[in-house]
Amino acid sequence: MFLTRIFERFVEASPVSVMTRALLEHAMSTKALNDLFGQHAEQQYTRELLFSTMVDLMSVVVAKIQPSVNAAYQAVSKAVPVKVQSVYNKLNGIEPQVVSAMVAHVAGRLGSVVHEMGGELPALLPKYRTRILDGNHLAATERRLEVLRGSIAGPLPGHALVVLDPQRMLATEMIACEDGHAQERSLSEQILKLVAKNDLWLADRNFCTAKLVGGIAAANAFYVIRQHANMTILSSGRLRRRGRTETGEVFEQSVTIRDETGAPMKARRIVVRLNQATRDGDIEMAILTNLPKSAADAVLVAELYRKRWTLETMFLAMTQMLNGEIDTLAYPRAALFGFGVALVTYNLLSTVTAALRAKFGAEKIQNDVSGYYIANEVRSMTAGMMIVLEPEVWREFQTMPAKTLAQRMLGWAENIDLAKYQRHARGPKKPVPKRTRYPDKTHVSTARLLAEAEAKRRAQK
Repeated sequence: MFLTRIFERFVEASPVSVMTRALLEHAMSTKALNDLFGQHAEQQYTRELLFSTMVDLMSVVVAKIQPSVNAAYQAVSKAVPVKVQSVYNKLNGIEPQVVSAMVAHVAGRLGSVVHEMGGELPALLPKYRTRILDGNHLAATERRLEVLRGSIAGPLPGHALVVLDPQRMLATEMIACEDGHAQERSLSEQILKLVAKNDLWLADRNFCTAKLVGGIAAANAFYVIRQHANMTILSSGRLRRRGRTETGEVFEQSVTIRDETGAPMKARRIVVRLNQATRDGDIEMAILTNLPKSAADAVLVAELYRKRWTLETMFLAMTQMLNGEIDTLAYPRAALFGFGVALVTYNLLSTVTAALRAKFGAEKIQNDVSGYYIANEVRSMTAGMMIVLEPEVWREFQTMPAKTLAQRMLGWAENIDLAKYQRHARGPKKPVPKRTRYPDKTHVSTARLLAEAEAKRRAQK
């Protein structure tokens, strides 16, 4: 009874924190994580240090609750049955397929909750399961390894391909690659394993290969992919004007391209003559698709391609809210594990946002609510909840049906004060002035400069 009263006080004071923790238990229970590790690990095995413990340690670093893995370990060292070096040894050896399985498992569990809450966004194209694909080369790390010392070049710890479900706003898949220099196209085999019938895949030109577009078409799925210069056009029809979008004038032609075997394939080529050049200086953009015209005309195809930026926005949100690219993790497997934990943490927060959409309306949440402030509150409340509330309080959420949890989430959402998470639109950036003042000084006193400016202002009155 006492714990129930404390739990209800947390629900009243910070419902988003309670929602996040309940979702965490539902999607990432200790048993589920350890079972997942047992199913997918090939080289590593469990003695004393559980995979779930590694996820717990990395989670507080990714969420910016602790500054490093060492600090996270030190805070709970009495509960961890091994020395910190064993933690790092385990961390540096977590296999990529384990990380990929973790991301997919969490997305599956949370996706059911989003659906039951009615928190899905409108489909980008009705009757198609849309997936947005993009790659993220992890940022350069510190040069802590012997092989990196003395290197001028920045050491890249890995590369991750991420698949986003734009309707549920969840990262559903992560393809982890230890080679930081690997190109997206080198991972085509793994991408094609994720393609299902009637899928619609949106991707940039790095994925425009005969193998990928041919493989998607062979799976009875569809693509909207920007044309790469290396994609050979065997034949083409007349380019015809089809209309305009916000970004430019749209044209269309039928083309013939090759699949991986060299066999010809029919496709549509959509050309957008841009109002403004891209940051690469392009004034024209070509998009290839095998969507039938009855499903999407040329203008709609151009608009669909623009939705690819939804994944770029997700990466930006992750950077603002979480610490997903930890520069002290120089070993590729450790860095990829950290990024994977950041993806599942993002998915938890995104599911909370889905509950707000279901309760208050998608347009209001998208326009007025900042995920940064939600993440900040969860971060500040987590330590207190972990201390005050016993693990037993959360255990029921591990096996709770998605429909029941969805009802709880919507009930908790009633206590949320959206004003606490108000988004503040930034005004237009001012151009940075050239730094030509005080060329003969190594530093200046800000206080003195302010005083001089104030004295000058008063003298002019």
